[in-house]
Amino acid sequence: MTSDLSARPDPTVEPAGPDWRDAGLDPDARLAALMAELTLREKVAQLTSVWPGVAEVTGNVAPMQEILGQPADYVESVRWGIGHLTRVFGTAPVTVAEGVARLRQLQQTVLEGSRLRIPALVHEECLTGFTAYQATVYPTALAWGATFDPDLVQEMAAAIGADMAAVGVHQGLSPVLDVVRDYRWGRVEETLGEDPYLVARLGAGYVRGLQSQGVIATLKHFAGYSAARAGRNHAPVSIGPRELADVILVPFEYAVREAGVRSVMNSYSDLDGVPAAASHWLLTELLREQWGFTGTVVSDYWSIAFLESMHRVAGDPGAAAALALAAGLDVELPTTLGYAEPLVAEVESGRVPESLVDRALERLLRQKLELGLLDAGWTVTADDTVDLDSAANRDLARRLAEAGVVLLDNPEGLLPLSAETRRVAVIGPCADDVRSLFGCYAFPNHVIPQYPGFDLGIRADSVLTALRAELPQAEVTHAAGCAVSGGDRSGLPAAVELARRSDVVVLAVGDLAGLFGLGTSGEGCDAEDLALPGHQAALVEAVLETGVPVVLVALSGRPYALGAYTGRAQAIVQAFFPGEEGGGAVAGVLSGRVNPSGRLPVQVPAHPGGQPHTYLAPPLGQNSHGVSNLDPTPAYAFGHGLSYTSFGYTDLTVSDAQIDTGGLVEVAVTVTNTGDRDGTDVVQLYLQDPVASVTRPVTQLVGFARVPLAAGASARVTFSVHADRTAFTGVDLRRIVEPGHLTFTVGHAGGSPLPPVGVELVGALRTVGPDRVLDTPVRVDPRP
Repeated sequence: MTSDLSARPDPTVEPAGPDWRDAGLDPDARLAALMAELTLREKVAQLTSVWPGVAEVTGNVAPMQEILGQPADYVESVRWGIGHLTRVFGTAPVTVAEGVARLRQLQQTVLEGSRLRIPALVHEECLTGFTAYQATVYPTALAWGATFDPDLVQEMAAAIGADMAAVGVHQGLSPVLDVVRDYRWGRVEETLGEDPYLVARLGAGYVRGLQSQGVIATLKHFAGYSAARAGRNHAPVSIGPRELADVILVPFEYAVREAGVRSVMNSYSDLDGVPAAASHWLLTELLREQWGFTGTVVSDYWSIAFLESMHRVAGDPGAAAALALAAGLDVELPTTLGYAEPLVAEVESGRVPESLVDRALERLLRQKLELGLLDAGWTVTADDTVDLDSAANRDLARRLAEAGVVLLDNPEGLLPLSAETRRVAVIGPCADDVRSLFGCYAFPNHVIPQYPGFDLGIRADSVLTALRAELPQAEVTHAAGCAVSGGDRSGLPAAVELARRSDVVVLAVGDLAGLFGLGTSGEGCDAEDLALPGHQAALVEAVLETGVPVVLVALSGRPYALGAYTGRAQAIVQAFFPGEEGGGAVAGVLSGRVNPSGRLPVQVPAHPGGQPHTYLAPPLGQNSHGVSNLDPTPAYAFGHGLSYTSFGYTDLTVSDAQIDTGGLVEVAVTVTNTGDRDGTDVVQLYLQDPVASVTRPVTQLVGFARVPLAAGASARVTFSVHADRTAFTGVDLRRIVEPGHLTFTVGHAGGSPLPPVGVELVGALRTVGPDRVLDTPVRVDPRP
């Protein structure tokens, strides 16, 4: 075996032994035959990646890209073979036809330039849809959270997967299963919310949808990333093992066990001093040995190099590669700095056993086999005419956007706007900028800013444009007032004057997503506090002081502190980056064409100061009544959301007042649409554990269901709650089901319209493991 890199392998040499290209052979036999054919250098090459076209990007679309993403000669990079091709469609604005042609060329170079002609696996970003030019921009993940609708998320992911598969992409780098712990973190917009069960259910829906189309889903960021100190990107994570187990890890385990995810991406952060990319406990003991994961672990971009340059736990690239490989990290993305010559040298020196290379190699090759890449006669199967922003996609984007808009406040019934309204002033920096509808991983915000000569590639109406179409009888005027961030207050007087001349003001404030400090939300765009960015708070105050009725619309990637406006604005609407159909969705809610049904996946804080928290807190993590002068009670609680109809709850019951610690109880409630128009309620079931051996959250979501009801209609909603769903990490760090008294409520995290019902858990304390019940099935039965 040799690492002589001057010798180019002979592509005409055919392999000896069983033909691993024969799809009729046993998969294990095929893999063994192929691995026996590979030299050490060819094995290592399969664990690497190349990013063709990265030199064309003038700004960063990944951390420290300008330093680490140096271009390499493509032919030279693939001569030993290659594991992954990075972002053929997601690096520059190329049409489908151009991208497919480029992909064919790149794959052909791999086939012709390497001895065994093993195609590359192609990966792309897909957080708010396929991150490609002219592809549908769906709402951001936090907006999916507001839908509380796993089935709709699964339908969206299947559409994304179909588009990706159609153009020859094999793996998507989504979903993000980080549970929100600090709203200041820039990547809150990419998450599904602050509750682990909500994140788990929606994330599993995404995995099922994407993988139903033959595209590998990738969980990220494993694990702890969202708990970085002070909400700073990549900052250390110093949470305890109980919070890690009971909050952070829950969605990842659920997606592995319940959805069969095929890939996982590591977190950038360290976890109590151990970087995730170098954690054997995280990537092997927990993920594989305890949870049974059998897919690939891929590195977040350049995180192996970060072991040397940022975490300083390795002295050189070879040592960094050795740490990552031993931990269980299989493939280095997006380019190769460690898993190439440095790793070959580590193996040849005897410092790294070749068996670790073989372990990672078998995982990657198995996925290539499952995708058909190892079959005889393989060729790129891609449609260079597919419409990535089809009418069906746009309809799906519209339904998601409408379902995710949250009506926070409407005390005087200003909404829906009256058909008699004649003068509407649409004010604010987010009112007429369609980019305020998109998250940071949407192509128009992620890539297009680096290419100023290109349009957005899709059609999208701003809130202003959509309102003009929605309210044809009204005179709809506009003033920005100020920029999203920066700038000055010179535009405030004109905005105030416009407000005074109007019957009602729609005041659109919030974020403009970007990357690494170039936006107010997004990767590397963390916030010092939760006040509206720039001069927007001054704009809101100035407009409110006119006395004209105000509808405050927050178009944002994180929840901002809106408590100062409660009771002063006549209505408040929250829309987390609602995507290309988001302008119409917001306008539809304001006009009443859409009856809002979104619910908050995160709390909306009352105050902007240093009170980052979520609803999952024990008593002393909430308003502590005299212990502290600071009250973290939110302006709007997790799960809150209003409708233009009303819903009543009656007859909350449990099937048994007492169950064994291994038993099951059914909790049921009747919900009735007591209003005069059809609507959808989100019935939420919460658990309370008043006395436990460790401090527990005051309340915690254990089940939910979207229930559409015609005016006057009722349904009986029944949750089947296994005792395992009450488990928590005990004093000795074992997960236990503890005997004792529990209660259940319905409503949202801030309160319930009905008294709680109680259940006694009896019998022995049970220790539960990875085979425990993770889900709460729900049944909805219409009532006559």
